[in-house]
Amino acid sequence: MGITSIRVLVVDDYEPWRRFIRLAVLTYDKLQVIGEVTDGLKAVEKARQLQPDLILLDIGLPTLNGLEAAGKIREVSPTSKILFVSENRSPDIAEQALKIGAGGYLVKSDAATELLPAVNAVLDGMRFVSASLAGHDLGERADDQGDCLRRDNVLTPFPAQRRVGHEVQFYANDEGFVDGFARFIEASLKVGNAVIVVATESHHAKLRERLMADGLIVAAEIKQGSYIPLNVEDTLSRFMGNDSIDLVLFRKLASHLIAEAARGAKGEHPRVAACGEGVNTLLASGNLEATIMLERMWDEIGQHYQVDILCGYFRSAFASEGNLSMLERVCAEHTIVHGRELCY
Repeated sequence: MGITSIRVLVVDDYEPWRRFIRLAVLTYDKLQVIGEVTDGLKAVEKARQLQPDLILLDIGLPTLNGLEAAGKIREVSPTSKILFVSENRSPDIAEQALKIGAGGYLVKSDAATELLPAVNAVLDGMRFVSASLAGHDLGERADDQGDCLRRDNVLTPFPAQRRVGHEVQFYANDEGFVDGFARFIEASLKVGNAVIVVATESHHAKLRERLMADGLIVAAEIKQGSYIPLNVEDTLSRFMGNDSIDLVLFRKLASHLIAEAARGAKGEHPRVAACGEGVNTLLASGNLEATIMLERMWDEIGQHYQVDILCGYFRSAFASEGNLSMLERVCAEHTIVHGRELCY
């Protein structure tokens, strides 16, 4: 989001909702509410005066409804990004909102979990559609200029009732680690998905060597944005403080990375996959509680955005009998477990 604050204008005629937005924004780094208005005409004038970076815009407004206001706002404040926030669940209304040029459509009842991902997606240039509207192919419909909105430029949270893979693999050594991660990466890229890889620099070097030996042009995948390698220590430092996880910073980082990866995906119905050893790094430092919390946060993100996840651990961390309860806790956080029996 850059160094300066993101300036937000809130347009809604329901005061409790505006209060919810004010309180929510307080928890988000670099977001600042610079104005609030209660009807469409005032929204157009305030947008002209303030030139906000982001406008959270309701549809059911007095004087001028949100859809009409959005069209006028685009004329007087063309650089402002618009995120519709409405209780209206009609796919047709959502389609109209996107055709007008809005960056996304968030259903109010989903805002408790989707507000931050929606804001991040819109600010990153993605189209966001609430999970409750998933399945209506809104991202494939044409805008007013006849251009097709690409499916891989639409970020739609995955409905929570459906599960995706959150795997764990226990490795005996570096060779096993590289082999397991390479197979996961290759399987993702083969079907056109993008993959985020969080590992040590030495493991990244070995992975590149293995992937290139298997015929993958790693440099091209990185340039495309379909392969995003991240240093594990640097990544952890972005959301860890005092040996604990800052949940707000983690969600912000994860949603940003997924939005970035989604732009690099190449398949007809692209998805994002992620694999990493951040949990192993935390566990190796003796921080079991942060390890479990990180597992749960990745599970939340995985289910929310339909991201398949592979977590890598080294078996040596569970070699002693006293660590078996720790192994049980780690395994309990995953839907698929590989190599558990070899840790005993």
